[in-house]
Amino acid sequence: MSIETSIGHPEMDYAEHNRTYAGFLTLAKAAIGAMVVLLVGMFVFLV
Repeated sequence: MSIETSIGHPEMDYAEHNRTYAGFLTLAKAAIGAMVVLLVGMFVFLV
């Protein structure tokens, strides 16, 4: 079975997929920012 990806698949909700991916990227950026703040805080207060 082959699915033509250039026109999309009728059962795929692409708008919801894009919204979920955007949310994942936002969460990943927030997590990276929190790690940076944590590491800087550890450097300042523990060293």
